[in-house]
Amino acid sequence: MLHKVLGETVYSKPEDDSQPAENDSVMTCEPSESTPTADILIVDDEANNLRVLSTIIRSYGYQVRQAISGSIALKAVQIQPPDLILLDIMMPEMNGYEVCQQLKVDPKTRDIPVIFLSALVQGVDKVKAFQVGGADYITKPVQLEEILARIKYQLTIRSLQTQLQQKNQELSEQNDQLKTEISIRQQAESELRRSEAQLQVRTQQLQQALDNLKLTQAQLVQSEKMSSLGQMAAGIAHEINNPISFIYGNLDYASQYTQALLKIVKLYTKHYPQPHPEILQTIQAHELDFVIEDFPKVLASMQEGAERIREIVLSMRYFSGYDQAYAKQADIHKGLDSTLTILQNRLVEGKTSSAIEVKREYGEIPLVICYPGQVNQVFMNLLCNAIDALEEKRKVSEDTFQPTIRISTELSDGGKEFQNQNLKWVDICIADNGIGIPFQFQKNIFDPFFTTKSVGQGTGLGLSISYSIIVEQHHGQLLCYSEPGLGTELLIRLPVTATDVLDFLASPATIQ
Repeated sequence: MLHKVLGETVYSKPEDDSQPAENDSVMTCEPSESTPTADILIVDDEANNLRVLSTIIRSYGYQVRQAISGSIALKAVQIQPPDLILLDIMMPEMNGYEVCQQLKVDPKTRDIPVIFLSALVQGVDKVKAFQVGGADYITKPVQLEEILARIKYQLTIRSLQTQLQQKNQELSEQNDQLKTEISIRQQAESELRRSEAQLQVRTQQLQQALDNLKLTQAQLVQSEKMSSLGQMAAGIAHEINNPISFIYGNLDYASQYTQALLKIVKLYTKHYPQPHPEILQTIQAHELDFVIEDFPKVLASMQEGAERIREIVLSMRYFSGYDQAYAKQADIHKGLDSTLTILQNRLVEGKTSSAIEVKREYGEIPLVICYPGQVNQVFMNLLCNAIDALEEKRKVSEDTFQPTIRISTELSDGGKEFQNQNLKWVDICIADNGIGIPFQFQKNIFDPFFTTKSVGQGTGLGLSISYSIIVEQHHGQLLCYSEPGLGTELLIRLPVTATDVLDFLASPATIQ
């Protein structure tokens, strides 16, 4: 066995290179070309220790560098970090603890394993070695097999740590890449959702525009119909008015002349009881007594018919409102009466139906500033709906059913919900005891094209246009209350004192 005595340190190598027995507790490490090459820095202020230890470790295939002091060791580490450091503790100027501390505070060198070599055997010394960052501690004198085994062990840990760090780095890079891909995908999905939302909004806008276009077109058609109806009604009224005025005005004279002629005939009969045979024959042929009795009745009937025609003509002129392009003070009762006059043929008794009773419960109301023609159009729509509802109920009711329409008017403050000290309302209520409106449809009755009538019997625009006229053009309210099977009540509220409404209504009418 070769012995080198270096102070208190003894490095020993067995003289016999044979393998130890199985029960030998000493680890033997033979030089091998297969041992992985590693860079080991040995730090010791004793030159002999450096030389002997370096020669032995190098013989086992490791690359060895030497440093004779702590400061030199730190410079060597900065130039090229080793894989492992064998560090002596007891050195002048800078001991091993201080060297290790500086190595551990530097991110570049803190992961390098440090094995302390020292003759200090106190527990406190070993504890301090581990506290400053040492990976292992070997007390001098040391066995060669022990130091080689610990070097191999630390290098293995170092290699595994390096592989783990590389793996962690790869995983971190993959994780970053995955996060980037997820972020890109999330952005793409967000853009897709935003595009879908924009598309949906655009689709809704287009659908709304299409619905508005359809509604506007339907309203224009309906308004054109009402305008044409108004023009026709005004024209008919104008054309009929002159001849009927002529007839009506001359009926009084005709009645007077008739009375005079009949008086003369009676005088002739009284003073000439025996007329000429030809005259007597003519009297008998024409039943003069009956003519004298019936002719005044004929004139009275003609006068009644002429008055009825005049009433219809006036109602048509008032209902059409053809010459009323601007808002004006209107008599609501006259508008209702003129509308009822036009609808008279639907109210009278028919071959298969009884007459519809109309109850007028008019209150004391002022004149209302409005567009009379358009308000009368609303009356027409609501009364036609009421008549249709009554006819539907009449089909399924007993003979004792009495169809009734009640029309009432009053001045109100709008109730608690619409109460306003500066605003008064004229309430016009049109109620019927017809078939009523199902609850599930009541919220949609003012929607365009919505109707509960059979196909071909309604366009679904009557109530929609009425709502537009009352609410949008007159700043009023149109409310509906209905009980299925019992009837429907429609309440029209028109403002009569609001300054802003009066200013608005003072402008020319806009056809909707």
